[in-house]
Amino acid sequence: MKYRILAILAVAILAATAITRAQQADPLAGKKIGVLGDSYVRNHKEPMENTWHYKLAKKHGMEYYNYGRNGNCIALDLKQWGTGMYRRYADMRDSLDYVVVIAGHNDAARLDSIGIGLFRERLGVLCEGLIEKYPEARIMFFTPWTCKDFMGSDREKVVDAMLEVCGSYGIPVFDAARRSGIYAASETFRRRYFQGGGVKDTAHLNARGHDRFLPVAEAFILGNGR
Repeated sequence: MKYRILAILAVAILAATAITRAQQADPLAGKKIGVLGDSYVRNHKEPMENTWHYKLAKKHGMEYYNYGRNGNCIALDLKQWGTGMYRRYADMRDSLDYVVVIAGHNDAARLDSIGIGLFRERLGVLCEGLIEKYPEARIMFFTPWTCKDFMGSDREKVVDAMLEVCGSYGIPVFDAARRSGIYAASETFRRRYFQGGGVKDTAHLNARGHDRFLPVAEAFILGNGR
């Protein structure tokens, strides 16, 4: 009996050591990640499992929580598409190690009714709320993709506001409009990498598109993690 107990203890110690080594080798292993956003996060009409953030979590052995809602805005409450993220973040689970916000597309589409001033204000509310709710977590934002006639557009205004406002809180922001390698304004590109062949869809990646963006997003998250 004594030797059996010692053998069990030895196996437990070896297992704990292996887990520790794996966590040291991969800083994301075992961490909880919550992704807040719109249809970019929910993945519109295709399975959530096709998204780059789901694949990232599975690759690194993370606990994954998806808080995407089609049509949702950061700064605007809509009857059909729900409470804006500036308030909806409160419904996320309390314990997370990584909080990733992927949003802004729907705000840009409604900027005439929101106004850039209110967008910036409520984005600040979201930033402050996330920091208070998750003081130990790594919080990051991803902007929307580029679009046709991006320069001077409402999309550009929203992207630049995200970079500035989130940056003022010390929150890293990935400029997906300018640095993603996702050429959403190109019909040829969308045919390969967007849902529905990109005929009408200029927002949502297909599985192949998510695979293309995964290493880019992964490098950003690892570079801003711990």
